[in-house]
Amino acid sequence: MTDPEAPSGLEAVFRAEWGTVVATLIRLTGDWDLAEECAQDAFAAALERWPRDGVPERPGAWLTTTARNRAFDRLRRERAGAAKMRQAAQLAQTEQTGASGSPPADGFPDDRLRLMFTCCHPALSLPAQVALTLRTLAGLGTAEIARAFLVPEATMSQRLVRAKHKIRQAAIPFRVPPPHLLPQRLQAVLGVLYLLFNEGYSSPGREAVRREAIRLARLLAALLPGEPETGGLLALMLLHQARQPGRTAADGTLVPLEEQDRALWDRAGIEEGVGVLEAALGRRVAGPYQVQAAIAACHATAPDAGATDWPQIAVLYARLAVLLPSPVVELNRAVAVAMADGPAAGLELVDRLAGTGALPATRADLLRRLERRAEAAGAYRQALELATAEADRRYLARRLAELGA
Repeated sequence: MTDPEAPSGLEAVFRAEWGTVVATLIRLTGDWDLAEECAQDAFAAALERWPRDGVPERPGAWLTTTARNRAFDRLRRERAGAAKMRQAAQLAQTEQTGASGSPPADGFPDDRLRLMFTCCHPALSLPAQVALTLRTLAGLGTAEIARAFLVPEATMSQRLVRAKHKIRQAAIPFRVPPPHLLPQRLQAVLGVLYLLFNEGYSSPGREAVRREAIRLARLLAALLPGEPETGGLLALMLLHQARQPGRTAADGTLVPLEEQDRALWDRAGIEEGVGVLEAALGRRVAGPYQVQAAIAACHATAPDAGATDWPQIAVLYARLAVLLPSPVVELNRAVAVAMADGPAAGLELVDRLAGTGALPATRADLLRRLERRAEAAGAYRQALELATAEADRRYLARRLAELGA
């Protein structure tokens, strides 16, 4: 045993081990609620014992064994029919095989990966996939998840219950899908992880969500090293995370990229992100996350705003528009073209677009650069009406004030 550090140390263990403990119990019992309840009991026991007795050498194994024993006791006491007894017998058998038992023979050694793919099964809606991933793998409480989705806690609780019920009713297997289904399912998992990251990236107060998304992406990249898009997503997250300290001013106002203090950026994080990206690109199977990471790398590695390789970024956005066609991608391509070839060229592309809330703000910036001040002010006002994030509203209001409007 080692000396306990503090409650913050236990919180770090919780973040690192919660998903493993819950995933193991779900595999052994097939009961999501029982798994979460017994995991909570195990962490409560750790909070009581570790400050007195010291932290075990293998805290994850201690927590998993404690949670498994709680589940065994619960099932044995309930004696609710043959199904419960079979679950208890399976748990008892793990006494001889170790805390985690014998994993399914699907070629993947980590139950968290199976849980990730189960949470992101296409039978569940995207909001349910994200909520279930946050709950079971990240260990966030229902109230925290409800705040992230801007819904009442009761609504989120019902959503989680329905998702678990659907998994049971549809008999969704707790496993990584077979190879012929992996590409389709992997995209869902990557999409959910990136959505989680953006949920934390868009608000400085949700740093825990952002860091958890990065941790899960690291796990996925380590467990599926042959999939270049897992590396692409991890690189994209790392590069965005490295620039996070310069994104907002002290009062919460959004700082444009060209005005950010690059001395605040995390250079070690940038180097790691670039290294992960180069390894992914080395497989020569470029996907949308790798292309987005390459764009982020162009920004992150430029010594100053004036040295940004905008022609290369415009080429990358053109490629991304083929891989991931959307108005948002086209809008970003227009911005890159404006920086590479002048605001008039970018404005010509912007005026062909519709259907994205960012369009008025982009038009306003390009009109401002063209010295068409009255039109720019009108576009900024329109963007201000559409903006919901406080940081965005402050940025737009500042730009409007600079125009003297």
